[in-house]
Amino acid sequence: MNQNTSSIIMIRPKHFDFNKETASNNYFQKEDKSISKNEIRNKAVNEFESLTTLIESRGIEVIVFDDRDDVITTDSVFPNNWVSFHENGNVFIYPMFSKNRRKEKRLDILEELNKKGYLINKTVDLSKYEIENRFLEGTGSMVLDRENKICYAAISERTDIDILSEFCSKNKYEKIAFRSYQTVGNKRKEIYHTNVIMCVADKYSIVCLESIDDIKEKKKVINKLEATNKKIIEITESQCNNFAGNMLQLKNNKNEKFLIMSRSAYDSLSEDQIRTIRTYNEIIYSDIKTIEKLGGGSARCMIAENFLRKK
Repeated sequence: MNQNTSSIIMIRPKHFDFNKETASNNYFQKEDKSISKNEIRNKAVNEFESLTTLIESRGIEVIVFDDRDDVITTDSVFPNNWVSFHENGNVFIYPMFSKNRRKEKRLDILEELNKKGYLINKTVDLSKYEIENRFLEGTGSMVLDRENKICYAAISERTDIDILSEFCSKNKYEKIAFRSYQTVGNKRKEIYHTNVIMCVADKYSIVCLESIDDIKEKKKVINKLEATNKKIIEITESQCNNFAGNMLQLKNNKNEKFLIMSRSAYDSLSEDQIRTIRTYNEIIYSDIKTIEKLGGGSARCMIAENFLRKK
């Protein structure tokens, strides 16, 4: 089982905008009424193109799908929340918190991947849980250590413990569940997705341990990372607020490794942290401030990893 892939899926955001539904529990989102909807969309597309160009330049396959003209989906630039693709040919489709985000689910993407020669054995659709108001938003909710079959998950309104257990059972993953928080005003509020506080690479993990308030839960995460020989690179809550936890390690066809992040994340890192990360892999970063500010997600959220094998 590989920890990283050399093929990813991204969605060009024709309809990108601030989503009030998701803002109810995503405290990273900030509405900006100073620029027009047209300017927002143009900026988002330009940021998307810059990031995809950088990733492709390193020899990583980027399969780009366009937003549909007739279906308005403000957050489709974040496909990893509704779908994941696995080495055994299984595809999982996930229950989404925001009703207007459920329109992002697209079977035509699966059909196109099949046409491109990727083997899909089975599609497991967990969308039924939306009727019960229970959710698990893909690799936003879960950070997967694929090599060691461990699933890290911060339980929240968007990450249901029982659906998480079902995913882990179906995929034979060990579940490491905990709760993580950020300070909003004077209150500690649950962080909406695990992948904004944590990144697991092949030999290291970047994690905001100070977001895990419970000492036992914090120790459980540390112990599991250490037991799997992951160097822990700790980030602060301030760095987390600049999306320093929202990173993803990829590889190219020469098996060279790269850590993908935003410019905001990169700029928040210390020289020591950057130096440590670069001992493991090259860093790729790009300015995606509009997508981050209005969407409340960053570079990792924009990438659906494609682990499917070719037929």
